[in-house]
Amino acid sequence: MNNSFLSAEEALAVDQLMPGLQLYSIGSKLKNALAGTYPVRSTYYVDGTNGSDSNDGLAYDTAFKTIQYAVTSASAYDTICIIPKAIVVGATDPNSYAETIIIPATHEGLTLVGYGSPRVQGAIPQIKKGSGTTALITVRAPGCTIANLGINGSGSTGGGILLDDNGTTKNAFGTVITGCHFKNCVGTTATDSRTGGAIQWASTGGAWQVRISGNRFYKNVCDVVLLGTSESVPQDVVIENNVFSGPAANTDCNLYLAGGSGMNGLIIKDNVFTAKPAIGSGSVALFVDLTGCVGMFCNNFFAGTGTTTGYGVSKASADIPVTMFITHCYSESGLIVREA
Repeated sequence: MNNSFLSAEEALAVDQLMPGLQLYSIGSKLKNALAGTYPVRSTYYVDGTNGSDSNDGLAYDTAFKTIQYAVTSASAYDTICIIPKAIVVGATDPNSYAETIIIPATHEGLTLVGYGSPRVQGAIPQIKKGSGTTALITVRAPGCTIANLGINGSGSTGGGILLDDNGTTKNAFGTVITGCHFKNCVGTTATDSRTGGAIQWASTGGAWQVRISGNRFYKNVCDVVLLGTSESVPQDVVIENNVFSGPAANTDCNLYLAGGSGMNGLIIKDNVFTAKPAIGSGSVALFVDLTGCVGMFCNNFFAGTGTTTGYGVSKASADIPVTMFITHCYSESGLIVREA
């Protein structure tokens, strides 16, 4: 097991802030000798080129071969470190983990993290099934983190990451998705953003307190989509510092969050929208559709040279209701204004 340690300065600072704690430098965790033992969590490794699912997965040299086997072997709050598969010289697409992954409800706080440079295809592990109708990663546990992974939906119709939450037997609230690269993700209809995309809430909604931060999206029919809110309206969702899909001919909508009743407490800030979606036979053809949403839409940047208008309720560039405050958003022509 590969554990990080508290520095002497960190240990002293914690001891001063919380006297009475007995510190043990295991995996940067603390044990409280008075209240009981804090569980020691494990780090597992996955190497799709050299690993084997008959290994113990606890070191590089004994890595598992598949991500799902590592998830099944792990427990709540464990970390799974994924090594990119070896890339053939001259290849134009990374070798991929050809599997679908389900994080079960029992695995709260699980972290999936890829080795490599964030949000660059070819520099991080890629998951690409190539067929099927199931999302490449399904999250059913709270507090999970997905970082530095490539999600390539080419050939599949289940989308990239599914936040599968019904509020009872499965809960995906508190999910963080960061540093990932999403490409070619579609839902059940190849040109309709309303049926799925790179990151999607299930039709039940739920999955509150989600943060989608610092990702790159490219050639997805939809980048982030809310399929519905039959069980619960998602709240306290932050979408920040992302670069969203283009070219225009590949995308129907970057953010379709109008499914069901929309979202409350939604913050969309500091994102780049690279091309106004215009896929052939598309259904939405907007940068964003936020009908029903409540929150802030600020400091976002849009491709386009012709106009700063077309943003507002049922407008041609972005459908943004008056319950979403627009501030400091720009196209090449200047400050974007809300049209009445």
